[in-house]
Amino acid sequence: SAQTLLFLSSGQMDVSMAENSMSTDEMEAEMARIQHLREVLVRRESELRFMMDDIQLCKDIMKLKQELRKIVAVPDAEKTKKHRQREEKLIQEIHQLVQKRDFLVDDAEVERLREQEEDKEMAEFLRQKLSIIQRAPKPRTTEPPANKPSISKSSAALIKDCCGATQCVIM
Repeated sequence: SAQTLLFLSSGQMDVSMAENSMSTDEMEAEMARIQHLREVLVRRESELRFMMDDIQLCKDIMKLKQELRKIVAVPDAEKTKKHRQREEKLIQEIHQLVQKRDFLVDDAEVERLREQEEDKEMAEFLRQKLSIIQRAPKPRTTEPPANKPSISKSSAALIKDCCGATQCVIM
């Protein structure tokens, strides 16, 4: 990972960027993978919201259709003006909900196509980054770098190792 977590004997957790051994290209590739994962999760959330909306619209349509069936089952000779008005209103409401659902489905399809295009672009970006990383020679060292912090170093020493100055302000 890009950061190393050190647990001090007092139970405190210290995060150090100084132990980072990743190249800039590797960091960019990992950031791209994280961004892709975030996009996948946002897409999944969007799909679930779409499915919930679709289910609710279908339930509403079914409820109105059941009521309409009851009115249609009444023989025309027995239908009152109120029956006919309600029948017309139910047909209009069902029609509106069907149109709303159609729009929702069309919107989901447009979103799916857009996401496919984004996926292609991201895959190409990651392929390029991966090929750069694979071509770059990896430094092989058996000893840790001189600026690698140890658990026994003070916070000021960690800051100095990290950025070369003890005047850093920790937030």
